[in-house]
Parts: sequence; C-alpha cells; structure tokens
Amino acid sequence: MRKTIGALSSVVAALLVSVAVAPSAQANGNEENIMSMEVCKDPYASKFKLHLYYNSGQGGAYRNIGYSVYDFSAVKIGGSDPTVHVMKFCSLGVSNPWPGSGQRLKKNAASGENEHYKYMARVYFNNGYKGAQDVMGAGQHIDQFRHVKNNNASFRWTS
Repeated sequence: MRKTIGALSSVVAALLVSVAVAPSAQANGNEENIMSMEVCKDPYASKFKLHLYYNSGQGGAYRNIGYSVYDFSAVKIGGSDPTVHVMKFCSLGVSNPWPGSGQRLKKNAASGENEHYKYMARVYFNNGYKGAQDVMGAGQHIDQFRHVKNNNASFRWTS
C-alpha cells in the first residue's frame, strides 16, 4: 500500500510540474518575437537565427527574429493581451546611439543574415508574405537587400 501511495504521489507531482511548465513551453512565435530576451542579444549569441540590420553591410542597430512575422507593425501576442505590438530595432549605444536604434523595423531594414542551418529566410515587401522578396539561403547574408531595402513588411521561414 505504501509503495502504491508513494508511486501515485510521484506521478501526481510529475503531472503538476508538467502543467506548470507547459505554458512557457508552448508560447507562440509572436510572443517570443516580442517578449524574448533573444531579440536584442548579440546576433551570434542569440538563439533567434534571422538578424535584420538598419544599415547595409550588417551595420547599425539590429533585431533578431526567431519566428515568421506576418506584419512587422502589427504583431499580436494573443491570450488576454489585446495590444498590437510594433517591432523595432534594438536600442543600442546609451551615450552614442547606433544608427537605427529604436526605429520601427517595418520599411527600415537594409541588410540581413540567416544563421539557420536548414531553412531559407524570406523578407517580403508587403504584409502577409506578399510582393517582392529577398531570399537568404541557410547560412547566407545579404549586404544590401536588392528588392526590399527599406521596404520590408514581413518575414517567413521556408524549406
């Protein structure tokens, strides 16, 4: 009887732990793209594998992105939060701000880098993954976007 109660309490404890961890493990991509600490980490230290830059040649302020984004200026994180978030370049350089620090990402990225080992990164001219696009293969960077330089509105991973 004691073994059964002990085993049962272990199972209940494991279930309670898994329930407590589940919400963060299932956080949606929009929420991660807005709230994660990864967005402004050094690009080479971030788990997010797309890096968009304010200037050509991967210069100026940057933003790391981990998940596809339908519209850089209208990101909804879901749940009970009705707020629409605007993606911005990270604010870098306290006394001497980097070019583009704190600026809106939409219509302002000039270059990018895809550090993903498997997927292509597509940056689109229009919201909703439409219009002209620049494509970065796995491990590729573009020093200056040809089709969407300072005219980018969405991004998607593709295989």
